[in-house]
Amino acid sequence: MNAPHLGFAGRVARVFQEHPLTPILALAALLVGLMALTITPREEEPQIDVTMANVIVPFPGADVQDVENLVTSPLEQKLAGIDGLKHVYSASRPGMALLTVEFKVGVPRQTALVRLYNQVFQNRDLWPPNLGVGQPLVRAMGIDDVPVLALTLWTDDPARGPTDLSEVAHTLETDLKHIPGTRDVYTTGAPDRAVVVQMDPAKLAAYGMSLDDLAHSLKAANVVTQAGDRVAGDRDVPVTAGTFLAGADEIAQLVIGLKDGQPVFLSDVATIRRGADLPDQYVWFGTPPGKGGPATGMAPAVTMVVTKLSGTNAADITQAIRQRIKALEGVVIPAGVHVVVTRDYGETSTAKADLLIHKLMFATLSVVLLVLLTLGWREAIVVGSAVIITLMLTLFASWAMGFTINRVSLFALIFSIGILVDDAIVVVENIHRHMALGGRSLREAIPEAVSEVGGPTILATFTVIAALLPMAFVSGLMGPYMRPIPINASAGMLLSLAVALVVTPWLALKLLRHHHLSKSEDEREAVRGGRLLRLFRRLMTPFIGGGHAPRRRRLLFAAMGALVLAAAGLVVVKAVVLKMLPFDNKSEFQVVVDMPEGSTLETTDQLLTQMAHALDRVQEVMNYQGYAGTAAPITFNGLVRQYYLRSGPIDGDLQVNLVDKHDRKRQSHQIALAVRPMLAKIGARYGASVKVVEVPPGPPVLAPIVAEIYGPDYSTLRKLALGLEKDFRSDPDIVDIDSSVEADSPRAVVVVDRARAAHLGLDQAG
Repeated sequence: MNAPHLGFAGRVARVFQEHPLTPILALAALLVGLMALTITPREEEPQIDVTMANVIVPFPGADVQDVENLVTSPLEQKLAGIDGLKHVYSASRPGMALLTVEFKVGVPRQTALVRLYNQVFQNRDLWPPNLGVGQPLVRAMGIDDVPVLALTLWTDDPARGPTDLSEVAHTLETDLKHIPGTRDVYTTGAPDRAVVVQMDPAKLAAYGMSLDDLAHSLKAANVVTQAGDRVAGDRDVPVTAGTFLAGADEIAQLVIGLKDGQPVFLSDVATIRRGADLPDQYVWFGTPPGKGGPATGMAPAVTMVVTKLSGTNAADITQAIRQRIKALEGVVIPAGVHVVVTRDYGETSTAKADLLIHKLMFATLSVVLLVLLTLGWREAIVVGSAVIITLMLTLFASWAMGFTINRVSLFALIFSIGILVDDAIVVVENIHRHMALGGRSLREAIPEAVSEVGGPTILATFTVIAALLPMAFVSGLMGPYMRPIPINASAGMLLSLAVALVVTPWLALKLLRHHHLSKSEDEREAVRGGRLLRLFRRLMTPFIGGGHAPRRRRLLFAAMGALVLAAAGLVVVKAVVLKMLPFDNKSEFQVVVDMPEGSTLETTDQLLTQMAHALDRVQEVMNYQGYAGTAAPITFNGLVRQYYLRSGPIDGDLQVNLVDKHDRKRQSHQIALAVRPMLAKIGARYGASVKVVEVPPGPPVLAPIVAEIYGPDYSTLRKLALGLEKDFRSDPDIVDIDSSVEADSPRAVVVVDRARAAHLGLDQAG
């Protein structure tokens, strides 16, 4: 009998089924996969090039109209010409122009910043030098600016306050920056380090001195100048004159004048203390009763945050910092100062990755078990080995393409596990069938079996890839965020095909060469086939043969059509809600508070405190941190929504941490829905806008619904925006409506009579 003609797949199988390199290739695949699993960074979110920057231009003394006409509009037109730019937003405020530049997703951060800096500083001649416009400040933000770790330092020791906590935090900053992989380490809520000089007017008058004399003395004493060079002994020695003031004691001994020939020290006319000036922010830490927090429920705090370098492993960095903090307790961190980890994306990313890896293992074992029950244990080993090798190669390919291990990339493997095993199962099942036919050796049967199914398998593989790849070209933030799914799944499909044609024949030859179907096994095969065939015939014959078959087919098609319409009707009647992604069960959410214009910092802090007391009644709350006048450590969501710009007295954040999801029954979304009416009611008493912000399950957006209004006349734009906001509020399904329109706030303007001031010997600057 002539040997059958082998196709491409059969020829590949014939070469590798006994090739000595095949086991070496399989072992190498396992090793590189294990290497990739070890060295690939683990992160909470996929790494995306999403670069945003703020250009701040000071214009002291100018009103809004002057800022808009002289600074904002000209600079906005220049920035609009930057290559790769997506949007330019601007806001004109008294004395300052703020322009937000958003680049297209995928533009490298370094490239984007170089283009922005060049455009800004090449156009400094937009304003005359004597106009009074200050130097532009460019502040860039990207995904690497999202902190992976937050450490909150708090104390309920009455002898300590925020200043003491900030000193401990600044000492820790220097130490933690030496840990490999850390990028920025800074403290939120720390009061400015300053020396406060409180004047005594009566003593000033007694010594015949004025505030101007004191200000001049302090300014003159805190100056260092380059006094030239001194040449001596063939050496040129630079000379500086003066030293900066170094502390409160030195300032207290500063001579500010003479009285009856005796020096007058600053301490003679003022009280000098080390500390902060009037607070411009409040940060505190609190826990519900019985959760092991401050004795009074709340205590002053500061929060240290750590960002990581791009491409480093968040889990390794946060674990190293935790160990270092523990080692510094009692050394740098004094007794009475407590350190609480209020964010650890390294730990959460590891937990998420471990969970997904376990699900991946479960899916693989399920496939192997199915093959075991239908074909046999030897075939199950072949399929299981092929799947494991494919997964290891896919992990290596993912690492080589620059992806990290995160919930999206691992979901891609779980999503594709069902199609990754198809190639190996098809090949093994056909080899099993050829073994049952008999009449040839296994060495001859394997290439023929692979050749028979090789063409359809290759076609099916590329068909699936063709269906997946378009997802990789989706634009916007969703595209790069979800890109690991089509890329990793497509790579896995190609690799599974290669493993099925190269490794699977070798494994089948080694494991199945002594496995021949006996007569009893043949009979069992026939019984299985007979039962399945009889079931198939019993179900399908009424629709194929007989006089009533056409009518039955019409009824079947009608029933199928009715079921399809019923399924679609579930969406129409809102019995099923359509979403892009399901809610994730996170262990945190944020409460964002916007007070009315003109509100004081203390009022904002009071509102946050009342909200925190209300959250004490929610049993799932573990702790919370209040931030009045400053922003809480930003998340990826906060980066896109620019929460890092929230730094005024009307801005407040409440960061709420929940107990572990394994220790509570309700999902984080259910908890957020439950607390929202309660918090909104408290905010309404202050006229505040309150938003409960959850961590989104996918890429963040400004809001689910965003309306942008364009036009040349700001008053008309404002009127239209307020009308549209009113329409949104009339819809019961829309909550947390916000707009960029700022409410009018009172402003006091002192108009100086220049002629009279000059007559009295005064000037406007004084």
